[in-house]
This record gives sequence, structure tokens and C-alpha cells, in this order.
Amino acid sequence: MDQTLLLLSFGADGWGDEIAWGLLVTVTLALATLPFGLALGFFLALAKESSEPSMRAAANVYTTIFRGLPELLTLFIVYYGAQILLQLVIQLFTDSYVEINSFIAGMVALTFVFSSYASEVFQSAFKGIPLGQYEGGHALGLTRVQTMRLVIVPQLIRLALPGLSNLWLALLKDTALVSIVGLSDILRQAGVAAKVTKEAFLFYGFACLLYLVLAIISSYGISSIERWTRRGEVRR
Repeated sequence: MDQTLLLLSFGADGWGDEIAWGLLVTVTLALATLPFGLALGFFLALAKESSEPSMRAAANVYTTIFRGLPELLTLFIVYYGAQILLQLVIQLFTDSYVEINSFIAGMVALTFVFSSYASEVFQSAFKGIPLGQYEGGHALGLTRVQTMRLVIVPQLIRLALPGLSNLWLALLKDTALVSIVGLSDILRQAGVAAKVTKEAFLFYGFACLLYLVLAIISSYGISSIERWTRRGEVRR
């Protein structure tokens, strides 16, 4: 027991500092990805609901691609493919070498995946809002933007929240993929510690515990948001 506590402690004799840094990287990556994924997913859902066939087709192609590709393959394409493409462009002007930051690559890849699924959640939520809500906003003299912001979006958040909460938990788990491209997240730091100390079960088990703690905290946070979205409903 003392040996276990020593290995997990902070300081020169333990791996607590490294794992804490990995936890910070994991949470930061997920939080950095979330707003971009939500925004892109929302606009994709708007495109799918558009009367313009080209916009609907483009949005459907996007979601089909990134929902169909494995997340790890998407990460490899972004990390290595973007780096090759950027290097080819730079070589037109200079001989410098550019390396894509693994955090940025991970964020972009996870944004692509998250937004493709989020667009389906938002689209389902749009279909759950009666047409009369749009007509009511128009009857009150609201513009289309005002109707969307004041009438539709509050209802959209409430309807989409259960699906988006599942996507958030999946995003937290998918951040583990960035360890493949060298980002020091929870999984990578636990793996390094396991190799050095030969205590694989201890450190991978501790990594499991950290992910479960993040999921539990997220569940409480999502429950609070859900209560907030329902604050205007009449109690039965």
C-alpha cells in the first residue's frame, strides 16, 4: 500500500505530477473542442434544414464522411495529411519545415467527428419544434434571426441536451486517441508510468478511475444545465 501511494504521489518519487498534467491536457482538449463542435454542428443542422439543395447535399456529405470514418483514422488524416499539405505550400516560398501541433491536430479532428454527430442531434431537435413557433415569432414582428435566437434556440437546447450530453461523454473518451500522436494526456502519461515502473495495472486502473470521475462530474453538470433549461416549465 505504501509503495502504491508513493508511486501516485507528487514529487520526484511519484508520478502524480505527470498524471495531473495529463488530466489537465485531457480536460483542456475536450473543453477547447466542445464550442467549435457545437457551433459547426448547429450550422450543419441549419444547412440540412435549408431549402437550398446544394447546402443540404454538402452537409450530408460532410456528416457521412466523418461519421463513417474511424476517429483514429480521422486524427491521422488531419495530423499527417494537413502537415504534408502545409509543407507543400510552404515549399513554394521557402525551404522551412513546419510541424503540426498535436494539440491543434487533435482538436481539429475531434471537432470534425463531434460536429458530424452533433448535427444529427440538432436536426432531430429542429424537427421536434412545431412550425407554429416560427409562425408565432413572425406574427410578433420578430426577424428570422430574432425568432431563432429568442424562440427556437432555447427550445432547441432543451430538446438536444440528452443527445449532446452523450456526445460530450464520448468526446472525453475520444481524447485518449491523441496519445497516439504524442500529446501527453491521461492515457499517455499512464502508459509511460506503467512502462517505467512495470506497474501497468496500477496506472491504467488509475487512468480508468480518472475518466470515471470526469464522467461523474460531467453528469452532475449536465443535470444542472437540464434543470436550468426547464426552469420556465409549469410544474405539474
